[in-house]
Amino acid sequence: MTYSLKLYVPDDTAPEQRRAAEQLFRRALEAALGDAALVPPVYAAYQRIVAQHGETPDPEALTTEERMVLEHWQLAESAALEAVFGAHRHLDEGGYEIGLQT
Repeated sequence: MTYSLKLYVPDDTAPEQRRAAEQLFRRALEAALGDAALVPPVYAAYQRIVAQHGETPDPEALTTEERMVLEHWQLAESAALEAVFGAHRHLDEGGYEIGLQT
C-alpha cells in the first residue's frame, strides 16, 4: 500500500515550494512513524477509529491498541505539520489530504 499527499498551502505558493513542503511533510511524518511503509496502515487505522468514535474520541472508550494508534498518529501528524508550517501555526493555516492506494 502506498499513499499520496496533497498539502493545502496559499494559492500563490510556487510549485517548487509546494513540492519542497510536501517532501518536508513526508519526511517528518515518516520519521515520526518510523518508516514510510507505516504511513498507510497507521493512517487507515486512525481513520477507522475516527469514523467509529469521532474526531476527538474519549480515550476511555478506546481499546489500548486504538489509543496507541490514535496517539501515535496525532504525534506524527503534529511533527509533520510543525515541520512545514512551524510551531506557532494557526488552525486555519494549511492542511493536508492523504490518499491511500493499494
